[in-house]
Amino acid sequence: MTARSPAQAPPGEAAAGAGRWPSGRPRARWVLAGVLAVLAAAVLLAGLVRAPSDQERAADLRAFARDMTADVQSCAGGVREALTALRAIQAGSSHDTATASRIARDGAANCSPANNELLDDLLQYQVTESLARFRLARVVSGLVDWCAPDAMRVQSDAAAVLAARGTPGASRASAALRGALKVLDTQRTAVDAVLAQASAALHTRALPPPLPG
Repeated sequence: MTARSPAQAPPGEAAAGAGRWPSGRPRARWVLAGVLAVLAAAVLLAGLVRAPSDQERAADLRAFARDMTADVQSCAGGVREALTALRAIQAGSSHDTATASRIARDGAANCSPANNELLDDLLQYQVTESLARFRLARVVSGLVDWCAPDAMRVQSDAAAVLAARGTPGASRASAALRGALKVLDTQRTAVDAVLAQASAALHTRALPPPLPG
């Protein structure tokens, strides 16, 4: 019988060894390639995502203020017209009480988000993340409240003042209107203060909505 060299394995053993050893190496290479791809994507994203500059934030703030003005201008315009018509009647420069009353009633209805698409948009408004630290959601909610119920109440009270002219209820109606106007002014002041604070921090001028009162 011929002796087998120690370095020479039986055919079955050689085949089994050949099947086990190479099989793990391709899997390891694929895993390493996947890890490297994930790391490369993370580095790329880190390079793309950066904090906005103060100049960019300032531009975003001015755009935000313009959006707020656009959304409330129809309601604010109605309040202005209603108060102008009321004061003209009270001053004696106009005697068309019916028209002044209609302006006030229509304006009150238009300040309801249910009747005004712009105000409905305001309810859904999302402040851009670049301005998150200024808590401008307070401006959005403050303007919603300014419109409904505050501006609605002012215009309804203006119509009530017109209807009560020359009656015992006139003084009571006027007092109610004065109270409603005070609430309207307080809400406007609060909104303006938040915008002014953000404007000062970014060294820009973001004009608040021109709200009457």
